[in-house]
Amino acid sequence: MRLYGYWRSSCSWRVRAALELKGIEYENLPVNLIKDGGEQHTDSYVAKNPMQQVPVLEFERDGKPIRLAQSLAILEYLEREHPEPALIPTEPLAAARVRQFAENINAGIQPLQNLNFMQRLGKAAPQLDVRGFSRGYIERGLAALEAAVNAAGASGQYLVGDTVTVADVCLVPQLYNARRFEIELQQFPTLLNVETHCNALPAFERAHPDQQPDAPRD
Repeated sequence: MRLYGYWRSSCSWRVRAALELKGIEYENLPVNLIKDGGEQHTDSYVAKNPMQQVPVLEFERDGKPIRLAQSLAILEYLEREHPEPALIPTEPLAAARVRQFAENINAGIQPLQNLNFMQRLGKAAPQLDVRGFSRGYIERGLAALEAAVNAAGASGQYLVGDTVTVADVCLVPQLYNARRFEIELQQFPTLLNVETHCNALPAFERAHPDQQPDAPRD
């Protein structure tokens, strides 16, 4: 199993964390999103993912190469193929909460901090403070997530109960990115408490960007 990703990509990080939590061996194949305009735009990579994004999970089935893109689709596949330990609860409401909180991040926050989006927005509106624009949406999204988690009353050590789920796999990279945008996170105590519990797990430590082979070395 091979994972094409970028060390600081939050979507790649989600998949790395799930693979580590489930104990699945994989080959980490870096795709540099910055070098020479971005390796994701090369013909060889576009053949793997026409969206020109990371991550892509690649494996063989019946002797044929299979490629999956989009982090949540990959996480769903891993959950079906490798159900233990479970990252999505079996209880219907809890499972729906996990997907809700994951989508709060995946659909409601992450696209608005995406490098390609910010670059295109900057070209379209050169007078705009693009970083400030994205920062505002990240903060707004995290505030909504904090409120939703608290209103649901489902959180324990993690966003939904006392077991790590897909929602937590999405949360940790998002908080990392929020710090890069210099957002004051103390206003989100529930999210920070969950992050603390996640970061105590060896799987999250191994999935951290600084531990990846393409992370810059001083």
